[in-house]
Parts: sequence; structure tokens; C-alpha cells
Amino acid sequence: MAIVNAGMLAVYERISQVLLEKVEDVILNRRSDATERLIEFAEGYQAEAKSEKKTLAWREETVQERLTHSLVKGITDFIQEDTEAARQLFDRPLEVIEGPLMDGMRIVGDLFGEGKMFLPQVVKSARVMKQAVAYLLPFMEQEKQKTSDASTKSKILLATVKGDVHDIGKNIVGVVLACNNYEVIDLGVMVPCEKIIQTAKEQQVDILGLSGLITPSLDEMVYVSREMERENLHLPLLIGGATTSAAHTAVRIAPSRSNPVIHVLDASRVVNVVSKLLNQEQSGQFVSDILIEQEKRREAYFEKSGRRKLVSLGDARKRNFPINWKQSAIPIPEFLGTRVFGGNYLKAASHLFPAITLEELIPFVDWTPFFHAWELRGRFPQVLEDEKIGQEARKLFDDSQKILQKILEEKTFQPRAVAGFFPANSIGDDIVVFNDDSRSKIKTVFHCLRQQVSKDGSLPQYSLSDFIAPIDSGKADYIGGFAVTTGHEVEEASLAYSHQNDDYNAIMIKALADRLAEAFAEYLHLRMREWWGFGKSEALSKENLIAEKYQGIRPAPGYPAQPDHTEKPILFDLLNVSEHTGISLTENLAMWPASSVCGLYFSHPQSRYFAVGKIGQDQVEDYAKRKQQPLSEIERWLGPVLGYEPKVA
Repeated sequence: MAIVNAGMLAVYERISQVLLEKVEDVILNRRSDATERLIEFAEGYQAEAKSEKKTLAWREETVQERLTHSLVKGITDFIQEDTEAARQLFDRPLEVIEGPLMDGMRIVGDLFGEGKMFLPQVVKSARVMKQAVAYLLPFMEQEKQKTSDASTKSKILLATVKGDVHDIGKNIVGVVLACNNYEVIDLGVMVPCEKIIQTAKEQQVDILGLSGLITPSLDEMVYVSREMERENLHLPLLIGGATTSAAHTAVRIAPSRSNPVIHVLDASRVVNVVSKLLNQEQSGQFVSDILIEQEKRREAYFEKSGRRKLVSLGDARKRNFPINWKQSAIPIPEFLGTRVFGGNYLKAASHLFPAITLEELIPFVDWTPFFHAWELRGRFPQVLEDEKIGQEARKLFDDSQKILQKILEEKTFQPRAVAGFFPANSIGDDIVVFNDDSRSKIKTVFHCLRQQVSKDGSLPQYSLSDFIAPIDSGKADYIGGFAVTTGHEVEEASLAYSHQNDDYNAIMIKALADRLAEAFAEYLHLRMREWWGFGKSEALSKENLIAEKYQGIRPAPGYPAQPDHTEKPILFDLLNVSEHTGISLTENLAMWPASSVCGLYFSHPQSRYFAVGKIGQDQVEDYAKRKQQPLSEIERWLGPVLGYEPKVA
């Protein structure tokens, strides 16, 4: 085991064979004198390495080699100088792109495809490429007429569907595709179906890719797919995003199309998929294999659905989670109503509290999802020492800390939040929130769903309402709510880097903003537990906080314990979220800015997270009546958890 310097990261294939042999002799114990040979070599190699670093020996190579070196290493320092030198060697600036620059990017693409480069390195390479192209653009503008007969690249249209604001994964996919010489047209976020189809036709694209994070986006993707078919837009359709899956694509989207619909798991797979779709010799067999696989997935899904037994709603309610409310000591919050965090002060009644700063949030950051966003799988901090990806993970982490420090120094983000406590009791599967502690007037109602998938023995069928004291228990209970954001400044900061042709830091900004928003939610939950009383005696480590080893839960609408996003506006109205924080809801009820989190607080020590899972038609009909909404509308929002096929209107 050794501690490595991420700054010395090198692509395996480009390590000197002499050095590689001697190092691997030691690691693999291939020779009895391996250690002595490596030490002897290192004495001379150290001096050589210092000399190379000092003289930048690679700068003495040919223009093509210098450009390739910059692209593979992600070095922007000399890119304009080398691009100009290359331009002087060609008749037209376009030839620089199609020649030495693309030759270098092909090496990057090959190394990435072989697992010898990782995603952060590829995004850095794309930054070098973009800056080189940006330098050449003015010269290309002067040669528009001459370049009119230039060979065209395959066009790929990407969009985050209507109502969804999340685009980190889509942006990474776009960078990877551009690195492989595809022309990427990115329509951004919250793109309506009409615009997607219109742009695809006008730009005569070859492939269309849809992305989404929230569950309503799944239905929107189905709608776009059907509209493509109706409009005779016969293009391959790629599906991606956190809530998407190969099963959903096969069961819900693919059957509506006569052209291939393919689920792409992550950016590392997309180039292989696209290249096969566009290769006339490979596409037929590739699509045929996909169709066979999807048919198997459909058969497995319907077979499993047939085996899955749902209990009636009445029986599920009889098996609710049993809490002895007579013996339950219910904590009383030290305040009722809301407290608003943002600007220079937090105002609550007549008191002033210091605002929450980004510096306070740093200790609460869970870094593991940050590395997952960059497709470096592993838990933090162990991922930094991973045998395969450790060096690149450490380099990525170092880069993130530099950007984070810049954010802190310049106060780039302005975190805002609102949170509150309210008197509440449960009535059946609903949670009733009262105006005040007299509990004489109802302020609002949260509607909960209950598990219906049959369980063995006497296991309970959970609902979130189980964790709030029933109205007939005689106990006065409370519920909390919150919404936090790292602010609209995130988009502005990311765009500033994009305008500098720096996708690496543009994506980095958003990835950090997401982590800080989640850290804010963790920090605020800690404070709310303290204000609730039972959290004052907590002495949890950061690891235990992240592992949620504390009393209580904070489930969010649209997530497994309450998969209905339409409960989100109820929370927003209760807390007056938009006025206090600037967070708004899209038509599909995603939060904007994207780096925002909201949810409810439950205090009972037996409260726990769970997944509602599939539910029956009897519960959906009951739920629609409780919410006083049309059944078809409720079925649309609950589509992913329906345990039956709704009737088509």
C-alpha cells in the first residue's frame, strides 16, 4: 500500500516501457533482484524526470505530438500557440480540426473506451479541444464559402424533457460524444416535446437523446416517443437519467416506436451505442440484439407482475406499523411556524440569528455521490486509494477543492432555506396539519400512500402516516418541513465557465452545488432536531450523520416513501417556499434551481425509510378521492408504482 501523488497521474499506455517493466517486476515479484534494479534505475530516472519537468521536453516535439500531448493530458497552457502553429501547416483551418486535433481526440476516445482514461480526464481533454476550436472559429468564418463542401459529422440532439431541470449527466454525455467527433446539439433543460421534434427535423439529426431525473419525466419520455412516431420522425431514440431503466424503456417506451429505443446506463456506454447505430454494417445486428433483449425484459416484467400479489387496501391498513402511543413521549418543538435562512439574517419572531454560511456546510458534505456523478464508483474516502481509479479520484478531489475554495472566497453561492414546525395528527393515511396548538382549525393535509405488496408473516404495511400520532390517540404530535437551495447563482457560475469553453469546471460547479444543497439539508435537520429537543444530546460523528444514525427521518415527495410529486406544492404552500427562498416548481414539479432539496421531518424514534412499491387500483381510487383529483390525473403521476394497467381514455 502506498500514498500516491495525483499530480503525477499518467495514462498507463504512455508510461515508459523500461520504467513499467521495472515497477511491475517489483509489484508482481517477478525477479529476486527486482528491488535493486528499480532503485538503480530510479537514481538516474529521478534526474531525468526533473530535467524533463524543467525543460518541458514535450514542447520540442512536432505540432501533432504537442497537440496530442495537450489533449491526452488536458493541458490548456499552450493550446492557442500550438493550434496557430498547426494552422500555418494547412491550407484551411477546418483541416486542423479534422486532422491533428481529431487525431488526438481519437486517442482520447480509444483510451477512454479501453478503460485507460477516466471521465474527469476526458472532460478535461474536451476543454482543450473546445479552446482550440474557439481559436480557429474566426479563421473559419472567413472561409465559409470554401468550407461549404466540407464533410458533415453525424448530429445528435440531446434534451432534458419538459418539467425536469437536471442536466449534469446529460452534459457529460454531450462532452463524451463531442470528443468522438459527433456534432452535439444540446437544447438544455425543461424542453417541451414540440421543440424537441421541431429541432430534430430542422437540424436533420441522426439520433435523439432524452434525459430526466424525476419520475414524471418517465411519462414525458413516453409521450415524446409516441409523438415522434406520429410525426414520422424515424430516428433512434436514446434514454438516460437517474430514474430511467432498461426495464422501463423496454416495457413503456420501446413498444410505441418502430425505430430502436435504447437505454444508455451512463456516459461510458454512449459512444459504443452511437457508433454501432450509425455503422451500416453493425447497426442491423446491434438493433436486432436490442429488440430480443427488450422482448425478454418485457416477458420477465409481465411474468413478475403476474406473480406479485397485492393485498387489499383494507387489509394493508389493518397491518399498519404498530406504535404504542400511550407510552410514547412526543417531543415538543421550541417554536411553531417557520424560520427563514438567507441573506444576512435568519428572522424568527423577534429574534435574529446568524445566517448559515457555506463554510458551515462543508463538514456535512457527503462526497461519495460526487464521485459517482463523475462515474468513479466507490465510497469516499476509500475511493481515493482505489487500486484502479484512486489516482484520478484524488486528482478530481483536488480540483474540486480548488473550485470550492474559490466559491467560498468569492461567496459565489447564497444558500437559502425555510423550515418550520406545525401541530399535526394522523387520520387514517392522511396527516392533518393544524393552524396552531389549539388544533381547532386545519391548515393543510398531507396525503400518504401505504404498502400493498404482500409480505410474509406479520410484517407491517408501512405508510408515513403511521409515524404521526392518530387524532383519536389523545396525543398532540408535530411535523416539520423544509426546503433548501444553494441558489440561482449556480447556473450563472456554470454558464460563465461554459462561455469560456470550460465544460470541466462548468460541470464541477453543478456537482459541488448539488453536494452543498444536500449538506444544507443535513445541517438544517441537525438544527431542527436540536430545536425539537431530542437532538440536543446528540454527539454524532460526520460518518454517523451521513449514515443517518439519528432519531427521525426527512422523506421527500417524489421519493420511495411518498412517490407522489403532487404533495410537493402542499409543502411549498405550507412553508411559503418560493417567497422565502426563490425555489419554484416546474410543470412536472421539479425544483428550480436544480440544486435544491425539500422534505418533511418526522420525530418518532421508530420512524424509518421504506419504499411504497406497487399499489393497487383500490388504493389509487381512494387516494384520488382523498386528494379530490381526477383518477386519470392521479394515475398519471403515480404511473411508476401502479400495480395494474390503467384504462386508456
